[in-house]
Amino acid sequence: MQLLLLHLDDALELQPDFVRACTLAGACHHVDKRGGSEIRLWGRQKMLSDLGRDISRSLPPRGRGPQLAFMGSGDFHHVTALLLDTALELRPVSTTLVHFDNHPDWVNFEGGMHCGSWINSALSNPRIDKVVTVGVCSGDLRNPERKGANLRWLREGKLELYPYEHPPSRVSAEYGSGASYRQDGRALYWKSISEVGEENFIDLILSRIGTEAVYFTIDKDVLGADDAVTNWDQGRMRLPYLMALISEIGSRHRVVGADVIGDYSVPSYAGGLKTRLLKQAEIFIDQPRLRQAADAVRNINSAANHALLEVLAESME
Repeated sequence: MQLLLLHLDDALELQPDFVRACTLAGACHHVDKRGGSEIRLWGRQKMLSDLGRDISRSLPPRGRGPQLAFMGSGDFHHVTALLLDTALELRPVSTTLVHFDNHPDWVNFEGGMHCGSWINSALSNPRIDKVVTVGVCSGDLRNPERKGANLRWLREGKLELYPYEHPPSRVSAEYGSGASYRQDGRALYWKSISEVGEENFIDLILSRIGTEAVYFTIDKDVLGADDAVTNWDQGRMRLPYLMALISEIGSRHRVVGADVIGDYSVPSYAGGLKTRLLKQAEIFIDQPRLRQAADAVRNINSAANHALLEVLAESME
């Protein structure tokens, strides 16, 4: 396994014990906070392509196994699309992307990528067989079409979404029924973890992964506030259950790569005045205010990262 700490903000630096443990384990560090400020929340395609090349150049020679990246705030989840492309260039096999998140990240976005749009880029990779999104509880599933959701992936069977719990979603078009939902009139009824039961859901998700290879992406906002402190509204999954899902899937499939995001960091933006104002307006509307002391934030997030590092390392052996 090749361990990467991607410093696009100060989230990991605020967890010195975790960084120290990773460094002792042979982690490679890539530091680009200026670039991170430019692409935080969203970035134009050239900026993202440049960042992808810079990350690839900073890595040691090939042959050290699949890459596990920790990369700070969930505001950078679109970087997963870059890491995924690199992983599948090195291991060009049909792969299922297993996506743990409190948000579906499926909106349409023109001219680049947004942290809420990157699933579209992932599904454009011909080696991605399917995306399985797990744990959503957020309001993004309420009237998703009005919020820019690209629901054709559901209809085409390229995306399955299993909320932790969620009421039906109101839609205006016909999407039929899929493995993770059924349509009744203008409502999509989701097959949620709370409905199926946690133990039964493990068997369900294992049955829905049809490839030998998987890639894990974990946004810690899928977890409740006792297990993570993030920049976004958070879900209801508990850390032990998330680890159980990773372990069960990893024991039956070859993990070709993984990344972990979702640590809180103070937003910082670069770019033109209009871009900075637009991003600040977005977080003012969409992101809750932090109400916890810095020490508590550090301790909660560091503990979760240590636990996720251990279970992912075991799955990637």
